[in-house]
Amino acid sequence: MSKQYPLNVPAPHHFTYAVRDLPEVTVEQRERALQATHYNEFAFPSGMLTVDMLSDSGTTAMTNHQWASLFLGDEAYGRNTGYYVLLDTFRDIFERGGEKNWKKIIDLVRTDCRDVEKMMDEVYLCEYEGGLFNGGAAQMERPNAFIIQQGRAAESVLMEIVRNILAKRHPGKKFTIPSNGHFDTTEGNIKQMGSIPRNLYNKTLLWEVPEGGRYEKNPFKGNMDIEKLEQLIQGVGPENVPLIFTCITNNPVCGQAVSMGNLKEINRVAHKYNIPLVFDTARWAENAYFIKMNEEGYADKSIAEIATEMFSYCDAFTMSAKKDGHANMGGMLAFRDKGLFWKNFSDFNEDGTVKTDVGVLLKVKQISCYGNDSYGGMSGRDIMALAVGLYESCDFNYMNERVAQCNYLAEGFYDAGVKGVVLPAGGHAVYINMDEFFDGKRGHDTFAGEGFSLELIRRYGIRVSELGDYSMEYDLKTPEQQAEVCNVVRFAIDRSRLTKEHLDYVIAAVKALYEDRENIPNMRIVWGHNLPMRHFHAFLEPYPNEEK
Repeated sequence: MSKQYPLNVPAPHHFTYAVRDLPEVTVEQRERALQATHYNEFAFPSGMLTVDMLSDSGTTAMTNHQWASLFLGDEAYGRNTGYYVLLDTFRDIFERGGEKNWKKIIDLVRTDCRDVEKMMDEVYLCEYEGGLFNGGAAQMERPNAFIIQQGRAAESVLMEIVRNILAKRHPGKKFTIPSNGHFDTTEGNIKQMGSIPRNLYNKTLLWEVPEGGRYEKNPFKGNMDIEKLEQLIQGVGPENVPLIFTCITNNPVCGQAVSMGNLKEINRVAHKYNIPLVFDTARWAENAYFIKMNEEGYADKSIAEIATEMFSYCDAFTMSAKKDGHANMGGMLAFRDKGLFWKNFSDFNEDGTVKTDVGVLLKVKQISCYGNDSYGGMSGRDIMALAVGLYESCDFNYMNERVAQCNYLAEGFYDAGVKGVVLPAGGHAVYINMDEFFDGKRGHDTFAGEGFSLELIRRYGIRVSELGDYSMEYDLKTPEQQAEVCNVVRFAIDRSRLTKEHLDYVIAAVKALYEDRENIPNMRIVWGHNLPMRHFHAFLEPYPNEEK
């Protein structure tokens, strides 16, 4: 046995070698910028912020291996080398059952392989079919994997084609699409296709906090409520539910993890009613980490092994690879070859031959909007960085440190006496329940969570994301949909970028703001009230809180 000399602190697993300075900005300068940008937090100049926690999407500090891979980017218009590398990276992690089975053809590119026969046999001309990522002739004949530059674009392509198919088959009919939690862009795309999004989770469990604020095991608060799912399907009729979504981790439900057992149950219910199950997989690696650390039977499995099992339960998935792709750009849309999604949305002749392949329709849309299917709106450089980043996210040490940062921030808020902190923390962010933060004194029409977000910018130069009454359009929903809204603010933690110094500053700022919460203004919308995904472009103005 090797010698051990344990310490009470963890050993570091990386160091930073690039530094970006922050400007000194006054409160008066930030006030001027807020007024000039109509109090829209997305429009506030990032160069005037001290800590930007608006999103973890594409804000990653890439590794040295990723930066090196940029120089290997192939910018060819048709079948660039990165196309083959990226699709096979997805096969490695999501289909091959763990590191021991990886082909990792990216290493052939990284070693400048000039053996043309080897590259033909192992990269260019490999045939794959039957999974989520066809290859070679099968990808041309039955396209089922689509490189797209980010997640909401993948959702948009999917929703438009599904909408067109449903409208042709059932003119004027409205459909319901349930999920454990639709994120803002997913919900926006569903609404724009004329369907009704529903969020089915256990809200009582979500708000529970154990004594002392710590859980021994993660309770998987992001799970779909299976009973609610069954009731909804039976209530509206299976024929009126074209898709079931599952967000892993559950971003709108405070970034909470989804158990493998729950994924199996969602799959069982979906297939019982012949409904395709679609995963929103922006944070697949974080979810796999939570399963490994908290669910019985998975402690000895790697993140990649768990990911393969997770993806075995979906019929299709969309992905913003700007999150757990550990990259600044990227996305994917895929469905299982000849699987339930393909069967339900393709048209067939009486003899069973294919009349219209849904994959071809998706490919036409991809090409018309984002360019050739080889790159789908991404540069060859970004494709290579993404391929490396997907492997990086399978590293346990990296993921362990990332989740530890989230826990540090959440527990820091809790220990500072801030009410409403959602515990345990998710894998990418910390959330605060604004109803509890404001002691239940602010009505849904005050958009006080947005007031909180903007006041954090004004006072301390910290930008976060309101994901409650304002962003999730509480005032535009039906009563049953309103009950499914979490009135929260999200503190997203960038991958590999923020230090303990940043988090301590945020904890101190939120503690100070909490103690002066009565003076946080309310907000009203003065333009763009009914715009789709209004929080990206609406104008607001503050007004004083009268309930002091």
